[in-house]
Amino acid sequence: MDRNIRTIEDVLTLLDGLFAPEADRWSAGGASWWDGFYADRSKPVPFFVAKPDENLVSCLDRGMLTPGRALDLGCGPGRNALHLAAAGFEVDAVDLSPAAIAWAQDRAAETKAEVRFLCGDAFTLADTALTGPYDLIYDSGCFHHLPPHRRLSYLALLDRSLAPGGHLALTCFAAGAMGSELDDRDFYRHSGLQGGLAYTPASLREIFSGLTELELRRMHDEPSDSPHFGEPFLWTALFRRDDCRQLSAAEKVRSP
Repeated sequence: MDRNIRTIEDVLTLLDGLFAPEADRWSAGGASWWDGFYADRSKPVPFFVAKPDENLVSCLDRGMLTPGRALDLGCGPGRNALHLAAAGFEVDAVDLSPAAIAWAQDRAAETKAEVRFLCGDAFTLADTALTGPYDLIYDSGCFHHLPPHRRLSYLALLDRSLAPGGHLALTCFAAGAMGSELDDRDFYRHSGLQGGLAYTPASLREIFSGLTELELRRMHDEPSDSPHFGEPFLWTALFRRDDCRQLSAAEKVRSP
């Protein structure tokens, strides 16, 4: 008979267990699912292309982001991490999937890019292997695969790892275009993430209210011959951390 819930992290771990294993694609237990996803590099998956996000390129071209230390969350085959390295950033790139990291390392070797790739759960790595603070945390498609309660862990990661004056650049599913629009509570009733969570501009502004919004728009639809990746079913957002105050109103959450 377990009576071992004493901390917020205990509660978060308990909620993790409400999801069926095959629905868990965000923690270390989901690595095998993503390995299968990345196994065939020739699949016509939009973000398998070796192109950086159009919003990342745009922010760099407009001087909204300048070289420094960057963390790429959920880097996949490394397309954005490699572009950041080419732009002069010192880059750490994290993904759950060994197959994704291997592909990213192959691409880095081909282009002679210097990126430190790390395989694992970013929330755990934040306390062990990540060497923040970072001037930029870039997230292209990781956030919308988190269950609602792990937003606390995400904000805690920003608290620990995003430097004052640093930026969070985010792409995620746009409500009405891609992703599930269930209420947060319903994901626990169904024990799954329904392929990923959709967000509205209002919900993103509320979640990241501790940051200053610089831009929030739909990603541009890039044609197949474009040098950049762009799909209009995604939001792109750029936020800045203007001070050292904690970004979440919740009690500080430690990594699992």
